[in-house]
Amino acid sequence: MDKELEQFQADLLQSVKEMKAGKAARITHVEVPTAVEARNKVGVSQAAFATLLGVSKRTLQEWEQGRKQPSGAAKTLLQVAVLHPEVLRELHAV
Repeated sequence: MDKELEQFQADLLQSVKEMKAGKAARITHVEVPTAVEARNKVGVSQAAFATLLGVSKRTLQEWEQGRKQPSGAAKTLLQVAVLHPEVLRELHAV
């Protein structure tokens, strides 16, 4: 067998052993935008959540995709939604 293939197999086997032992080579942390977290906690569609917040669906999408950041009252309202999603669920039911 060719030396390069043998080295590849040995490296691959070593990687599998490390994974099974819980030794990750790298850990990736993905930060979820507050708008996504808030909407998920409230449990409504983008359109319904945008209506609850009094913004366009497009604006909400911009926030969720990280292209724009909410400011002022919208930022505070998103925090309320994260901490107390039941309040926005009640508003949605009205």
